[in-house]
Amino acid sequence: MNIVSFFAGAGGLDLGFEKAGFKVIWANEYDKEIWETYRKNHTHTFLDTRSIVNVPSNEVPECDGIIGGPPCQSWSEAGALKGIEDKRGQLFFDFIRILAAKQPQFFLAENVSGMLLDRHSSALDNIKELFRSAGIGYELSFEMVNACDYNVPQDRKRVIFVGIRKDLGFTYQFTQPHFPKLTLQDAIVDLQDTVLPAKSTNKTNGKDCIVPNHEYMTGGFSTIFMSRNRVRSWDEPSFTIQAGGRHAPIHPQAPKMKFIEQNVRIFEPGYEYLYRRLSVRECARIQTFPDNFIFHYDNIAAGYKMIGNAVPVNLAYYLAKSIKEQLLANQSKSKKTLHHKEAVIV
Repeated sequence: MNIVSFFAGAGGLDLGFEKAGFKVIWANEYDKEIWETYRKNHTHTFLDTRSIVNVPSNEVPECDGIIGGPPCQSWSEAGALKGIEDKRGQLFFDFIRILAAKQPQFFLAENVSGMLLDRHSSALDNIKELFRSAGIGYELSFEMVNACDYNVPQDRKRVIFVGIRKDLGFTYQFTQPHFPKLTLQDAIVDLQDTVLPAKSTNKTNGKDCIVPNHEYMTGGFSTIFMSRNRVRSWDEPSFTIQAGGRHAPIHPQAPKMKFIEQNVRIFEPGYEYLYRRLSVRECARIQTFPDNFIFHYDNIAAGYKMIGNAVPVNLAYYLAKSIKEQLLANQSKSKKTLHHKEAVIV
């Protein structure tokens, strides 16, 4: 099955769908800092670099599915919470515009849990209705999932929309795989002794890294960062990997931060040397990117941004796998029904 991808970023969602047997034939990403990373890791996919606003629907290839995660900053609980009033929030409408024109068998859209806040309820209802009425229409399934339930070593709640074209006659059912919860020990313990601090002004070490991208951002920690504990233990999943390197979680070699008073914590006295941010590669591992997926950047902030904005590969894989299975099961059921009707007529 051929699919196209919007807001592709580094391609975590795309990679998960490819692992499930889909072919990503065309992708769209506007951020020029990402283009090299996408092209070098998705060599069989054509990358369109225009803003989705400027992409005519007739220039998007025919496909079986459309996937994407419209930019989430405008919905984020950590951001300005402008939602659909923000131009980035409005990019949902261009995603739906192209969906209505292409009419693939299915679509998947991903976004942050912040869009479920009460202040966004009317905008969210509007988006749901537009999905349901796009073209001949889609049967919409909608759920908030936590990546840690999908073989990802990270607490990461995200809203998933899946639509099945109405003429196919079924509604997608979310299915949660059953895995033991993965921990930081499972994900990154082997990387502990090979990490490098970034070069001056947080420039990359490049080929000096023994493990590609295994370098961490240096510099101070804001009062916002120090307002709560940022350390998870080895036997826990990671905090959510965010797009900003300065807000990357602290490596689990350090003790949990010491509470002083409301919204004030400090690094445990005497152990300050153990507190460092997770490296770009450690964040990639936690997002379940394979080690042979290389991120290309000059300033490591761009690496953190690409990884933090990505859909975890394993989450994407299990969603894609269940979509494919349900589409194929419906096709098989339809064929059996058709053969039965033909037999009755004969």
